[in-house]
Amino acid sequence: MALSLKLPNTSGQVEAYALRGTTPVKPAAGVKFNRIAYSAAHVVADPLAAIDPWLQCAVDWDETIAYRQRLWSLGLGVAEAMDTAQRGMGLDWPTSLELIGRSLDAAKDVPGALVASGCGTDHLMLENVKTVDEVIAGYEEQMAAIEKLGGKLIVMASRALARVAKSPADYERVYDRILSQAKQPVVLHWLGDMFDPALKGYWGSNDVDQAMDTALAVIAAHPDKVDGIKISLLDKDKEIAMRRRLPPGVRMYTGDDFNYAELIAGDGVGSEVTHGQSDALLGIFDAIAPAASAALGELAQGNVQKFHDILGPTVPLSRHIFAAPTRFYKTGVVFMAWLNGHQKHFTMVGGQQSTRSLQHFAELFRLADAANLLEQPELAVRRMGTLAALHGVE
Repeated sequence: MALSLKLPNTSGQVEAYALRGTTPVKPAAGVKFNRIAYSAAHVVADPLAAIDPWLQCAVDWDETIAYRQRLWSLGLGVAEAMDTAQRGMGLDWPTSLELIGRSLDAAKDVPGALVASGCGTDHLMLENVKTVDEVIAGYEEQMAAIEKLGGKLIVMASRALARVAKSPADYERVYDRILSQAKQPVVLHWLGDMFDPALKGYWGSNDVDQAMDTALAVIAAHPDKVDGIKISLLDKDKEIAMRRRLPPGVRMYTGDDFNYAELIAGDGVGSEVTHGQSDALLGIFDAIAPAASAALGELAQGNVQKFHDILGPTVPLSRHIFAAPTRFYKTGVVFMAWLNGHQKHFTMVGGQQSTRSLQHFAELFRLADAANLLEQPELAVRRMGTLAALHGVE
């Protein structure tokens, strides 16, 4: 007999839903990917901490690191202390630095584990930042702290810089200083304002093509210091156009949670191999890790159709999780971890489990089932039923 439960539909009416009963895909062991793939990883909150969740941050360190160990076991790298970890949206800089340190320590026990860590300016009081020099100093402070731990940098887009910059030249000045000092090649980070409204006009222009020109000029001035750039604009054509213009050796890390499958597969057009395809630095890989690993394994073996067969069904789920307001996508990522038994509770840093409706979660559940992503169906049904009951669905 199929597992079933009562869920609200898009009209708000409660109806029975029966699971498809399809067995989730399991990645083959030992396959080396032909793409670099980072999962931006979430943090597991401590729901028993005696704090005010909107004002203070409490992390369950054991469960948080265990989740990263799971990602590494699947062949995925960890992009640490990024927006998926609620950086600047519940996770403060002191806690972020502790998270980075703990992840780097844990990675030492995992052969080949990749970790890259978010370096930003979120410790600055935004309303008090008046000059570009203050932004530079802010970046330098976090940069020094992460590099002291031996960490590779992801230079995150800065709300403070977006606030005080007067022109593209201000962006060029900031990134010139930071890249000149970097101890190893960094990943740059361009996050669209759909992810963070405070980043509107980044790189000195509201015109994406002009902004892209500035970003490319920054990279061209320091190609040996840039491993790649992660862009999250949810516009596949802009990403493809930019990756074809990158200097030799500089990678495009897709952050496009709407079109990642075709961008990773690539079109083969470009001056070198990496410019005809995208590598990955994605928040959705946290939620779909086994499928992502299995698909990347197939791609590495030349099985392009199997890659799409596995990853394609996850795209509707991702588009739902990242639906506007896109910045609330973290709630869906953590919800998936809870459904699949990777944490004991559905509680988030900052109390952000409240940012989505029961209808949103119900549709997420149905899409996860359709994408074969419910790893423990009985548990998932029980937990979805619990959440529905809390909203009055008996």
